[in-house]
Amino acid sequence: MPKISILMLGESLDRQGGIVSVEKLIINQAPKNLQILHIPTLSDGSKLHKILVFIKAVGTLLRRLQNQEADVVVVHIHVSERGSAFRQAITTTIAWLSVQPVILHAHGADFQIFYSSLPRIIKLLLSWAFRKATRFIVLSESWKKYYTENLGLSTQQVIVLPNPVKFPLQVPQRIGSKKIKFLFLGRIGQRKGAFDLITAFAGIPTEQKQNVELVIAGDGEVEKARNLVSALYLDRHINIMDWINEQQRDELLQKADAFVLPSYNEGLPMALLEAMSWSLAVITTPVGGISDLVISRQNGLLVTPGNIPDLTEAIILLIKDENLRLSLGKEARETVRPFDVRNYCSQLSDLYSSLSKFK
Repeated sequence: MPKISILMLGESLDRQGGIVSVEKLIINQAPKNLQILHIPTLSDGSKLHKILVFIKAVGTLLRRLQNQEADVVVVHIHVSERGSAFRQAITTTIAWLSVQPVILHAHGADFQIFYSSLPRIIKLLLSWAFRKATRFIVLSESWKKYYTENLGLSTQQVIVLPNPVKFPLQVPQRIGSKKIKFLFLGRIGQRKGAFDLITAFAGIPTEQKQNVELVIAGDGEVEKARNLVSALYLDRHINIMDWINEQQRDELLQKADAFVLPSYNEGLPMALLEAMSWSLAVITTPVGGISDLVISRQNGLLVTPGNIPDLTEAIILLIKDENLRLSLGKEARETVRPFDVRNYCSQLSDLYSSLSKFK
């Protein structure tokens, strides 16, 4: 097999979040013929530090493109919205000017909101840069439709490749749970519906609430969430944790009975895929790529974003009906089985190889 050098640009691997999780999975599971150099274009720190990190990334990219040692060089760029979109428009243009195959990998949950707010001239420049990508990866068919209709990318250019998941070989039976444990993982804030979830939990009847526990783990507006829990007198029933590592995440997924992610906007959230791979019944919303993945009452429950009474009702339904919890969890696991990271990296490797013809 030909040696393929991948210059992967994206968030620093020291950061937290779904994009970094995807980057790490690709790097750790890549076939041996892929030589991946990760170039961070964003890291935590002051505004000046972030600018310096990006300038260094551009310099590294230029040097690596000039000194090619592999049979094929592919530039793989992870992009979301706001500052990421502008940074990666620059790196995409550099790779295009260097006549290298370039993959733009779109993750942004709020990209459509961000893009619609831009002045027309900025929209034109951004869409021009995005169209220079040899291939443009999106997370779902709905996102493919958005980018082709709004940024002018061709249907041949855009590839649907849902996020990967590290598939657990064994999962708990979860039969006869005395206390039903619900779990939320992700950035704590309005976009992912964390405050809606806390409020919905308050609506559970007292007699059922005694046998239910909710764990919310993530970064973001943690103190605001804790204050809301206290204001609603839910301290005995809801535990707010800070951001957790991979081992702690798997421990929570193993102990949970159900997973809740009532988001307003999403790409295809890693936390949801991970929960489904652990055979958890999920309650979520039909936004972004989720609408292509979850079918209500078949492999999960869907509620309208912001509809707190419906969210409460869905939680109560899973508290009462163990058979439904188990059946939804079983179907959820089968749904995401094709997203196993080993299958994902095989598809990605084939994509890298196919781009050699663009040299």
